[in-house]
Amino acid sequence: MHYKEAKGILSSSNGMNIYRGCQHGCVYCDSRSTCYHIEHEFEDIEVKSNAVELLETALSKKRNKCMIGTGSMTDPYIPLEKELRYTRQCLEAIERHGFGLAILTKSDLILRDLDLLKKINTKSKCIVQITLTTADDDLCRKLEPGVCPTSRRVEVLDILRREKIPTVVWLSPILPFINDTEENIRALMDSIVQVNVRGIVFFGIGMTLREGSRDYFYTQLDRLFPGMKERYRNKYGNAYQIVSDHNRELSKIVFDACHEHEILCNPDQVFTWMRTFEDKDIEIQGELF
Repeated sequence: MHYKEAKGILSSSNGMNIYRGCQHGCVYCDSRSTCYHIEHEFEDIEVKSNAVELLETALSKKRNKCMIGTGSMTDPYIPLEKELRYTRQCLEAIERHGFGLAILTKSDLILRDLDLLKKINTKSKCIVQITLTTADDDLCRKLEPGVCPTSRRVEVLDILRREKIPTVVWLSPILPFINDTEENIRALMDSIVQVNVRGIVFFGIGMTLREGSRDYFYTQLDRLFPGMKERYRNKYGNAYQIVSDHNRELSKIVFDACHEHEILCNPDQVFTWMRTFEDKDIEIQGELF
């Protein structure tokens, strides 16, 4: 871990990343790609030392309330967050200033901040997004070794459901030759339906690979699934988009379940909903008067 003073915290689309690098060790991690220009060892987490102060300033200057997003590059609940609590302090600022939140994680550490998530959700909209890739916990521990297994993430989704906090599942990536099976997709969809998620971010059955992330992925394939790297190279070469041979039939299972249970599954619709700010205080006042 090392600290760095940042110049800014919010992107033009009101997203933020408090940390750079990750400790989860997911074999398919796109954030390792060289296009993101992380100039330090990926596991040597760069902490934006002034993140909370920058966020306080940015929120206080905004004329209009909006949704604040986090988790797209680095999970805000990496193990280091237990000690530093930067994510929690940022959530406190978001709640204090009355903004909405769309947060993405794979970690059950988010339950530590359930009190803040509930407070944010009473004023605006608090959306928790959780990634699910495989229903098999043993396989999950191979693919995502530094974070809680899928069964625990489903428990987190169910806890959030009971607390009336809306959730979204990222059903991605699904790795060809590894977890692109009907059994896996049906099991995941059964869990998703059970916990009543609002939407699914789904781009089909497959993954993306580019310079940096591809090298790491292939190294992990050699370690975990001997011979699998050659299958990928023979099938896909250096392609960016890696599409499963089973994409059509497995995608149909996802879409059919979403339509039956009224789950948003068009990415544009899901992202539009997540970016739309709701002022519940105004809504309550309108109902009173």
